[in-house]
Amino acid sequence: MSAATASGGARSAPRVVVVGGGVVGVSCAYYLAREGARVLLLERDRLGAGASFGNAGTVSAGHPPLNAPGRLRKALGQMLDGQSPLYVPPRWDPALWRWLLDFARHCTLQHVQASMRVMGPLGHDALAHFDRLIDEEAIDCEYRRQGYHDVCTSYEGLREARREALLIREHGYHPEVLDGHELHRREPVLGHAVRGGVFYPEARTLHPIRFLQGLAAAASARGAAIREGVEVVAVLQSGGRAGGVGLRSGAVEHADAVILATGPYSLELARRLGARLPVQPGKGYHRDVPIRPGGAPRLRIACVLHESSVFCTPMGDVVRLAGTMEFSGTNHEMRPARLEQLTRAARHSMPDLGHVAPVSEWCGLRPMTSDGLPIIGRLPGVDGAWVATGHGMLGLTLGPVTGSLIAGDVLRGEAIVPELSPARFG
Repeated sequence: MSAATASGGARSAPRVVVVGGGVVGVSCAYYLAREGARVLLLERDRLGAGASFGNAGTVSAGHPPLNAPGRLRKALGQMLDGQSPLYVPPRWDPALWRWLLDFARHCTLQHVQASMRVMGPLGHDALAHFDRLIDEEAIDCEYRRQGYHDVCTSYEGLREARREALLIREHGYHPEVLDGHELHRREPVLGHAVRGGVFYPEARTLHPIRFLQGLAAAASARGAAIREGVEVVAVLQSGGRAGGVGLRSGAVEHADAVILATGPYSLELARRLGARLPVQPGKGYHRDVPIRPGGAPRLRIACVLHESSVFCTPMGDVVRLAGTMEFSGTNHEMRPARLEQLTRAARHSMPDLGHVAPVSEWCGLRPMTSDGLPIIGRLPGVDGAWVATGHGMLGLTLGPVTGSLIAGDVLRGEAIVPELSPARFG
């Protein structure tokens, strides 16, 4: 039953509370308001305070999940090294180790192929949603349809990139494999360490916080109410149905439907409703280096450095170096070695990168699922409660399409594919 029907008929306008003011939550609020719901979005801090503020700014559709064959072997060689792409500080954390074991269980070719049957079409929808949003709402966020380069500095990395390109091509994307000479011709700032790479023409880039602010303004213009500095501590339920949320202040907001879109912070609220979601906070970092002599070179388009998984994205007068994966719990501690890893990786591929101080340094938490797929849909056992989390490093990419899926299910009962449902975890 949809929230509209539950609240008294298909033509009534249901009241929906969205918890979380990142790109996924704001996207849910936008599409719900666009389709006539009475929407209240609650954010405990400020809009975009988490990963939506400092991510790489790339809309990277159609890529397979992290659970690739051989990923675990590579990870084991990196995870204790504080300057590697993946870092897991040694500590007693049974939930993390259970998550890692489940992640390893999904590192199979069969899982990748099954995931791509979902993520391939979803990626095409994601690109279409972005193009329509930017056009219809006139969001000024440096939106570019220029693609990006996957840059490899080793022949092993180039072989991996080619294999991924072949896999993606099967799902209607058009990656172009480039040798080192052609990649240098297209992007002259790359150094001689580069062996080749892949061009992904379907990708888009943008300034993430400017996109989020523009989307929030569009949601407000369509009637959504947005309140910052309001912490939700409980989802209220009666008779197996969610009826609103309780706030830290003691106040209550009643609703016909509740959407949990708070990234890694969704877990505790979902757990109190009986759902245990295998999500861990994966910390990412960025450095914004000014484009000028002694600073960052002027990249023509964005690139990802394959071996280190560091994105280099031109944004206005800076190049954002963003990436790394750190599993150190729910904290925002900035580790200097992790930040330095971004610069070191970028300098290996772009030797003209200078030593001018960054104008911004940041870290944020991304909700990582053990099977590499987002969690989008109704919480089992509680009517009127939905969750939208677990997008990992694809929160920006899948934000708008997730909002559209949630709105379709909440307002019209349009079922979301079961492979994304929270019910898949039992």
